[in-house]
Amino acid sequence: MSIQAQVIRLDLANLKPDQVRRNHAIQYYSYPDHKFDRLRKEAPERYESYADMALNEWIALKIVVQDPEAKLYLNDAKQPALLVKDLKHGAGGSGGIGLWVDVGTEGYFTDLKITKQP
Repeated sequence: MSIQAQVIRLDLANLKPDQVRRNHAIQYYSYPDHKFDRLRKEAPERYESYADMALNEWIALKIVVQDPEAKLYLNDAKQPALLVKDLKHGAGGSGGIGLWVDVGTEGYFTDLKITKQP
């Protein structure tokens, strides 16, 4: 099984004054070969970023994938909050889309739209 994921970690977004942990609020990883720890070690800060988000608020999320890159946008921003220029499974991949909420937390999703780019 292989997975490419962009993760939103609301619990880390507003940790003050811990800027290092705040900078892990949104992350990319690719399982099984490019997990968080490996990407942090080999390319610090390239696959994660801070994002201004809060618990108990709706967040508009848009992910645009155009091989070999992915852009993650939050709350209708014009610029991506996270830009991954080298998806680890390479160009032309296919597969499903999953929504996941960590154990012990609650998450709600609405108005999910998946569109194929021309």
